[in-house]
Amino acid sequence: MRHIIVGTAGHIDHGKTALVKALTGADTDRLAEEKRRGISIDLGFAHLDVTPQLRLGFIDVPGHERFVKNMLAGASGIDLVLMVVAAGESIMPQTREHFEICRLLGLRRGVIAITKSDIADADTLELTRMEIEEFVAGSFLENAPMIAVSAITGAGIPDLREALARSASSASTKDASSFFRLPIDRSFSMRGHGSVVTGTLIAGILKIEDEVELFPVNRRARVRGLQIHGAASNQASAGERTAVNLAGVDSAEVQRGMVLAPPGLFQTSACIDTTFELLPGAHPLKHRAPVHFHAGTAEVEAEARLLASLEPMKPGTRAHVRFLLRDPLLILPGDRFIVRMFSPVVTIGGGTVLDAAPPQRLRRATSNQRLDQIEKDGLAVVAVNESKYGLTGAELIARCGVGFTEPWYPNSANLSSFKGSATSLLTRFHSIKPLLGGMPKEELRNLTLPDSPQFLLDELLRGIPEIKVEGDTVRLAKHKVSLKIDESEATSKIETLFRDAGLAVPSTAEVLSKSGIEPGRARALLQILFRDRKLIKINEEMVFHASAIDALRGVLASRTGTKFSVADFKTWTGVSRKYAIPLLEFLDREHVTRRDGDNRIVLDKRRT
Repeated sequence: MRHIIVGTAGHIDHGKTALVKALTGADTDRLAEEKRRGISIDLGFAHLDVTPQLRLGFIDVPGHERFVKNMLAGASGIDLVLMVVAAGESIMPQTREHFEICRLLGLRRGVIAITKSDIADADTLELTRMEIEEFVAGSFLENAPMIAVSAITGAGIPDLREALARSASSASTKDASSFFRLPIDRSFSMRGHGSVVTGTLIAGILKIEDEVELFPVNRRARVRGLQIHGAASNQASAGERTAVNLAGVDSAEVQRGMVLAPPGLFQTSACIDTTFELLPGAHPLKHRAPVHFHAGTAEVEAEARLLASLEPMKPGTRAHVRFLLRDPLLILPGDRFIVRMFSPVVTIGGGTVLDAAPPQRLRRATSNQRLDQIEKDGLAVVAVNESKYGLTGAELIARCGVGFTEPWYPNSANLSSFKGSATSLLTRFHSIKPLLGGMPKEELRNLTLPDSPQFLLDELLRGIPEIKVEGDTVRLAKHKVSLKIDESEATSKIETLFRDAGLAVPSTAEVLSKSGIEPGRARALLQILFRDRKLIKINEEMVFHASAIDALRGVLASRTGTKFSVADFKTWTGVSRKYAIPLLEFLDREHVTRRDGDNRIVLDKRRT
């Protein structure tokens, strides 16, 4: 089913709530004060199943100027505007303000209803129609359907439903494939259920038992239950009016303006860079001017920082503006926002977030140029180019708010010299230490990629056939260990001394002293024997020949399942306690044996 959220817009007492009731049968004035005063104060909700394939969710917003901030909390989630203008009164102040808000929020579809047609004559209706056409000329509502209706008599209501259905069929829907976000517009507690929040799911899919995070307080919770327009559901998709029963958080901790999103994925921000449009009817915007900042269902106080120039921003212009928020919000690049002045409290403009985590120590001119680059190339490209080595997919998701499938995105410019540097270092290493199979991988990373994540070296080396990685060492592919005659003889002698010793091996220093060459070269030869698995080091003091360890494994293999003591082991192998304890600890690490109190058990290797 296609889900489209329709938001009403228009001046107070122009009949928005009565019109929604005529369309859906639902009275959206839920508060006692609303019914007593006859005006909408807060958001109201209703829905209409136009066809089995199309559901319209209505958000009825208040028209009084004192409650525009409540209107903004609902307007951020709508896909289609129902602009309401009363016949005979035509365009009024909140008509204009609501219209500008819808335009600044990027709406592209709408329907215009001329209400109270039952108490207006033909000339009045025609004059109202002409004034509306002039008002919306050149805007997204220029060619919108315009229908005269009466919520009292029902005249025009079927035509209005049909026009809404046609417009909804071509309206853009919210992205269900993205990460879920639910800006909260209501929060309350239900007996037997606990905390419940409602809102329009602006992206993604939310399911029962999903873990969520409540921003900006960073509280984790679990989805206990879901309702879509009052009906229980196992999941909610982008574009649906959703009620979420939360486990793990108290309703007193939740308020309008907070956001539910995937846990551990995003971060809140109190400094955002934007492209901002100042309305033609606004006063010039001064540098550091205090403003009300509205995004999603949230409202926070903020300070506007002009980036292009310290001269006041002229009405009717667009520029890059940084907003410093008094309280942090979960806001992502691409999100729309509205700005209102402090005094008088009127809408003065709005725009789009370019970067919600900008560097803050740049000069204003540099920041302005950086935002030009983001608008040209995208935030992801700029963020990667600003990083030392690149960013992981997870880091880009947190920065940009959209999915990135690769594990890592390199800063190609900064890494272009890596191959040459690594090759040069390995060449020098091989010339100085020709008997070693290669340079330790960690040493190469520290020399070529200081402070880099550990996976980065492997990622880069994977694309260089001239360099080979062997375990924890790195070498040039062409490097071969070539032993001199005396080194070859010494290697053979070292191996023989360990092999002939069986399990009662001499100390390593003693063996190397008998190799016939100087200690430095002898230690290098020992490393070659380790690399080739001819010798096995079980601790810093003891080295055994691989054949002796293999024979020991064979002795134990015939005793699978046997429980034995250290004394038994000494009897089987003929070694003293000096050798028995280190050997048993080695066998434990190798899962050949398992310690059981003061004894051990020989394990069945087929089961380990």
